[in-house]
Amino acid sequence: MTSDKKLTCLIVEDEPIAAEVLQDYISQIAFLDLKGICKDALYALEFLREESVEVLFLDIHLPKLKGLDFLKTLPKKPQTILTTAYHNYALDAFEEGVVDYLMKPIEFSRFLKAVNKLKREEAVGDSDQKRPFHFFNVNKKKIRVYYDEITYIESLKDYSRIFFGNTSILVNESMSDLEVQLQAFNFLRIHRSFIVALNKVEAYTTTEVEINGKSLPIGRTYQEKVREWLG
Repeated sequence: MTSDKKLTCLIVEDEPIAAEVLQDYISQIAFLDLKGICKDALYALEFLREESVEVLFLDIHLPKLKGLDFLKTLPKKPQTILTTAYHNYALDAFEEGVVDYLMKPIEFSRFLKAVNKLKREEAVGDSDQKRPFHFFNVNKKKIRVYYDEITYIESLKDYSRIFFGNTSILVNESMSDLEVQLQAFNFLRIHRSFIVALNKVEAYTTTEVEINGKSLPIGRTYQEKVREWLG
């Protein structure tokens, strides 16, 4: 897309302070153009009948109609970034194909990671730019990693090791941050020490999954969630 083309946005948020924070963050991003703020989903439905937008910043806990229920009613869904104070909606969010899932209170650095995942038109032939990726800090360098190349991630205390087939890199990011960052891209945490790419799972049992010939344990508290996605 040309450098002056912006993505139009709508905030759907019933908490005034949270809406103000998002409005301030959006104003700092050159490629975002805020078109409105709606206090509930019904108001948002009316807004969208009059004007289309490309991006929704959508709270989950809204009065009258919950955010995810509202999203399901839309025949043509904008790219959606969910905002919430609750962890337990991540799986439902993934099923609706959201871009990201931001936990309140939202830090600007985390907001920036989310909006950088938004799809924008690229030059014809530049197909790699359409693949979701992230620049990770590796040995004082920023290394581009495409999400579809990752097989699994292992926690190493304050660091994480990201595996690509038989190779890997060590990054200075926690598993909790990576879990939130990747949950909209077909990844699932199966253990306190492991996140896996669901489409790379070759086999599984009730206690472990197999990826690229390697067996990874499923934590007891994660077993039900793994069954939901792989069963």
